[in-house]
Amino acid sequence: MPYDLPPSLRHLSDLRADVRAAHYADEDGILGALIGRHAPDAGMRAAAVTRAARLVTALRNDSRPGLMELFLAEYGLSTREGVALMCLAEALLRVPDAPTIDALIEDKIAPSAWGHHLGKSSSSLVNASTWALMLTGRVLQDGEGMANVLRGAVRRLGEPVIRAAVGRAMREMGRQFVLGETIPDAMARAATQEAEGYTYSYDMLGEAAMTAADAAAYFDAYAQAIAGLAAACRSDDIRANPGISIKLSALHPRYEAAQRDRVMAELVPRVRRLARAACAAGMGLNIDAEEADRLDLSLDVIAAVLADDALSGWDGFGVVVQAYGKRAAPLLDWLHALAEGLDRRIMVRLVKGAYWDTEIKRAQVEGLPGFPVFTRKVATDVSYLCNARKLLGMTDRIYPQFATHNAHSVAAILEMADDPTAFEFQRLHGMGEALHDLVRQQNGTRCRIYAPVGAHRDLLAYLVRRLLENGANSSFVHQVLDAEVPVETVAADPFDALDRAAANPAVTPPEDLFGPSRRNSQGFDLADPMTLARIDAARAPSATARWQAAPLLAGPAQGGPVHPVANPARPDDRPGDVQESSAADIETALAAAAPWAAPAPARAAVLRRAADLYEAHHGEIFALLAREAGKTLPDAVGELREAVDFLRYYADQAEGLEAPARGVFTCISPWNFPLAIFTGQIAAALAAGNAVLAKPAETTALIAHRAVQLMHQAGVPRAALQLLPGTGAEVGAALTADARIAGVCFTGSTATAQGINRAMATHLAPDAPLIAETGGLNAMVVDSTALPEQAVRDILASAFQSAGQRCSALRLLYVQEDVADGVIEMLKAAMSELSLGDPWHLKTDIGPVVTAEAATDIMEHIAAFRADGRVIAELSRPAQGHVVPPTLLSLPGGIADLQREVFGPVLHVATYKARDLDRIIAEVNAKGFGLTFGLHSRIDDRVQQVCGAIRVGNTYVNRNQIGAVVGSQPFGGEGLSGTGPKAGGPHYLARFAQAARHIDPADAPPPATQVTRDALDAALAALPDPRDTTLSTEVMPGPTGESNRLSTHPRGRVLSPRPHGPGRRGPGPPGPRGRVQRPGRRPRRGRGAVRHRTARLVGDPWPHRGGDLLGR
Repeated sequence: MPYDLPPSLRHLSDLRADVRAAHYADEDGILGALIGRHAPDAGMRAAAVTRAARLVTALRNDSRPGLMELFLAEYGLSTREGVALMCLAEALLRVPDAPTIDALIEDKIAPSAWGHHLGKSSSSLVNASTWALMLTGRVLQDGEGMANVLRGAVRRLGEPVIRAAVGRAMREMGRQFVLGETIPDAMARAATQEAEGYTYSYDMLGEAAMTAADAAAYFDAYAQAIAGLAAACRSDDIRANPGISIKLSALHPRYEAAQRDRVMAELVPRVRRLARAACAAGMGLNIDAEEADRLDLSLDVIAAVLADDALSGWDGFGVVVQAYGKRAAPLLDWLHALAEGLDRRIMVRLVKGAYWDTEIKRAQVEGLPGFPVFTRKVATDVSYLCNARKLLGMTDRIYPQFATHNAHSVAAILEMADDPTAFEFQRLHGMGEALHDLVRQQNGTRCRIYAPVGAHRDLLAYLVRRLLENGANSSFVHQVLDAEVPVETVAADPFDALDRAAANPAVTPPEDLFGPSRRNSQGFDLADPMTLARIDAARAPSATARWQAAPLLAGPAQGGPVHPVANPARPDDRPGDVQESSAADIETALAAAAPWAAPAPARAAVLRRAADLYEAHHGEIFALLAREAGKTLPDAVGELREAVDFLRYYADQAEGLEAPARGVFTCISPWNFPLAIFTGQIAAALAAGNAVLAKPAETTALIAHRAVQLMHQAGVPRAALQLLPGTGAEVGAALTADARIAGVCFTGSTATAQGINRAMATHLAPDAPLIAETGGLNAMVVDSTALPEQAVRDILASAFQSAGQRCSALRLLYVQEDVADGVIEMLKAAMSELSLGDPWHLKTDIGPVVTAEAATDIMEHIAAFRADGRVIAELSRPAQGHVVPPTLLSLPGGIADLQREVFGPVLHVATYKARDLDRIIAEVNAKGFGLTFGLHSRIDDRVQQVCGAIRVGNTYVNRNQIGAVVGSQPFGGEGLSGTGPKAGGPHYLARFAQAARHIDPADAPPPATQVTRDALDAALAALPDPRDTTLSTEVMPGPTGESNRLSTHPRGRVLSPRPHGPGRRGPGPPGPRGRVQRPGRRPRRGRGAVRHRTARLVGDPWPHRGGDLLGR
């Protein structure tokens, strides 16, 4: 045990290892072991079913079902109305401005079919709510968009009334879940139930702290709650007194594995103080369960707090265990042994689990080796009962607390328990009252009510979790009141159901996320100590290694100057040396280059072997990315995964490509993604059968050299792939101006791309494509319906992850002025929690920028704003390395005043009025860039409007705007941000192959030399803008909880003049969208007549678009 625990607890290390080993264990294996050791016998199971059936029948005959249970039964998550109500409840109470409140209400209520629910509930209150919602919906529908002026006036006059009515309805909905807004209010309301024999566990509403101020406020709230409840702790039996539940993540702004040392130093004392106060009051204190990636850290905190000698003799320390987690059973063993070793009695609350959707998505997104939770509801039910029986055998050290609203779970526990006083049941405030009243009367059991306390506006996350747990069709709460579901079904034995249930087909394992043909890249759980230990062991040999990079040719290399490489975080660390390519090397490579003639399946197999080799060498690659490129460990993991995904994705695409290769491709890659983009360019060109001459960025040639070595090792012929390190002025210029080059793939600055375009127009064949991805002035809009905590988290990632050195990074934030002060203050405080320094260490959030020159350029930009008094916030700059501190700059004029892209951790901030949103979008479009855009809003119509108007390649809604996933969110921009097609998308590979076309010159139109520009402009102005037309939309694969769509749109107005001169093969490709390619000028390259957009949306299945396009 790592944190100052007594020697008597050292034996817990083996049990802790068992907990960790179960994290991603096979679901069937875990369940088999659980059932074999802890399942109730056949007699108990039969008796439980009989008892449960009696309870269900009694509940259906009860005339007092709870309003929330009735509401969930009528408006479950399977209905559009249920989802709309959840969205409305989630956002309404925090929106400050009336126009946005009206828009939100109309968005959520008007489109739904409330009339279908009229009169169906047994509750007059629910039916009255349905009438109100239906009438409100009709008023809203009859307003805007209808020609009837009178009805429009009625709607406008009615807005304040509707606003007040819906707001009151949402507050009443909150009252069903919240016991009181303050502890005194809650205690007063609890008195009625306490008089009937119930006890309470109070939970202060709130989620994870974003800032130190948040954590301090939550600590004060917990401390005041304990002080307020102390007077109600009148019994010597702690089980008869009220208790409190606390969330560890609410007490520290960086409660995560990467900050383990800081958490143990700062959080443990805070929890210890609360525990001592609860001990002195004679009340229970429960540590709430949270997401799976926090569990291991929470055990360190729990052990350190419980070991406090001041808590000796106190039986009130409690821990919540989630039965849907695969680690539940070994966790109970560890807790029992901990209590035994410290000579304590503790409480354990067993719950089914509250974060299932989060756990599934995280595992899929991060490519983890499995799920930390069971994927079938019946498996969780079985786990619950097995672990309940396990707990009933641990009552010498543990007081079990069984939290459930399920009649079968209650019945089974009653059958398994010998002493009904040795445990207690628990239920949520507002739910399960009739069931637990019945059980208490019949069996004399204890029941404690888990009651949230706090402002209704803080209800969001708690409410959503409750709805997700209890609003699904398969939940007991939903079924028990549905008379059409037979009693036997509701009371069925989950062990029998498990025997019949296969793996959940709706839950795709992380490895299979992209279907049977493409294995997902291997992820690394950086919250798992075992994974971190393996990574450290794998990269340790490379911590001081010195690599050598040089030209890798199909013939002898002469080589040029050699220069050392410096670690941008520690300039005294020299990870290697790079030898540049000489002019003779360039000629040797050009002469030796030969397209890869192997059949497509053979090429695909080699690329897949290269992907496997990348993963096998992850330790060395992580070390290189840290020491040469300044990548933090999370960024290095992401980059390796993206490179592997490119190799496998293009391997799949190659097998369906029939067109022949173009010939020899020049691939010029950037330093900010020295492995992923470098590999992606090469993999696409090779997959299509081309030869590749790869010129890596000057500052990251070591990584490129190692990548090419691995590709050669996998079987890529030397003549098909050659590496030419060197400068852009010499190597890059030579490789883009030689007639033997059939195409160029480039990622870098817009200015360099334009220079390459000119060189290609002069020297290369007319149909040689330029596939370019450049930068952008990427914006995000946050309106007043956005959840500030989520928005701030996504802003931090978008603007500052990778030290802001992503082409997709957020450069300009627009916040609606009604919420701007709060959002910006939270953003400033959250920024101050970031850790800057050496990226080798997991605790580092922000590493260096790539060179001292880059750092100087960024700092000069900040200094100019500082001179004008426009620095909102900036962190201190570390003394070592090229680290630039994250900085917020005020830019009141918005994007019109942003003259260039600042490639670093600098975020410009502007505010806007809600009525000016259309103007903001127009100004962003007018800049001419079009790479990424982010939007945080809960109003579907607004999302549709913005996504339809914004002209960018990739639009992200209610999430961050970085980290596009290969095959899921194809990436690429339009306008000044790129030529297309989109990398990692289904249309990319075709650009590396020859086009199947033949145009007879006799059919070409006559030259348009007589058309004047004025006449042409006038004709174009009279035409409708075709760019907003959607030609097709394709749903892309992705994790649960996201909608990823790739849409195709016309490029715009195109004039394709007849070509002149030798070598022309019919009309060239169309010019940039919205601009005319005039006769006598060489058509620009790489453009096609359509553009593509990608949209990635989180949590809502809205059909949006986002895109890909051309350089200008």
